[in-house]
Amino acid sequence: MKYLIVGLGNIGSEYAETRHNIGFKIVDAFAEASTSRFRTDRLGDVCEVKHKGRIYVLVKPSTFMNLSGKAVNYWLQQTKVPLNKLLVITDDISLPTGTIRIRAKGSDGGHNGLKSINEALGSSDYARMRFGVGSDFPKGRQVEYVLGQWTEEERAIIIPRIDVAVDAVRAFGTDPLGQVMTRFNG
Repeated sequence: MKYLIVGLGNIGSEYAETRHNIGFKIVDAFAEASTSRFRTDRLGDVCEVKHKGRIYVLVKPSTFMNLSGKAVNYWLQQTKVPLNKLLVITDDISLPTGTIRIRAKGSDGGHNGLKSINEALGSSDYARMRFGVGSDFPKGRQVEYVLGQWTEEERAIIIPRIDVAVDAVRAFGTDPLGQVMTRFNG
């Protein structure tokens, strides 16, 4: 069985340690844990990880966050992975820092990356993992906040939670989605 795991973020070293790039961080950690390496390909960096007879195709789109749908649509077609085997990983300002929330489907919740994916796929019926980045910013400063770097206090929270998120990605391919949500949400 094959699964497509897409971590959302923005390309470029200036974005590497920002809150908005937590999707990249999680797929990077998943790849590193398996000693797999990303290669640059069309519309993103791609890597395959094998675990318990499953193949996880990890993608970090090179289209920037607001155009993520183009890369997701392309890689769904390339890998021939059905929509129910797609997991998109993204940041979420409405969740406390480090909180993981997995859903089988849903709205974009105001997230431009998910909005782009929903438009490109013509559907919102795919699993997503939202990783909380908190909302400690003044009104009107959301963009600066998500494109800002983690504080040391936040790093202390997110580093172990990234490992939990990697476990959730593995479980997405091996366990029923309802069980994965029960185990990892919260």
